Amino acid sequence: MSFLNPETVGIYRLTMKTDSDNFRQSAIQDVIERLKAADINVVIYEPVLEEDEFDGLRVVKDFAEFKQESDVIVANRLNPDLEDVREKVYTRDLFSRD
Repeated sequence: MSFLNPETVGIYRLTMKTDSDNFRQSAIQDVIERLKAADINVVIYEPVLEEDEFDGLRVVKDFAEFKQESDVIVANRLNPDLEDVREKVYTRDLFSRD
């Protein structure tokens, strides 16, 4: 599977800032809408969500499963937890800061 033609895109955290729980107005939601419109399978990893779905998308509770299942991972912020899959992470966070 290629980075440019993924079957499954993982969304790592819905929040825009570290230690925030406000994701209702997050810019990542626009990205999610575009992926859904392109008929790309999207899964979400967001530990603060208790639900199994968000906006009709499956929320993966197990982080290792999320990383394995995602061909590409979109992240608002580059987190050290993603270092082992950095080659499949797409982020605008060039300087690793909020």
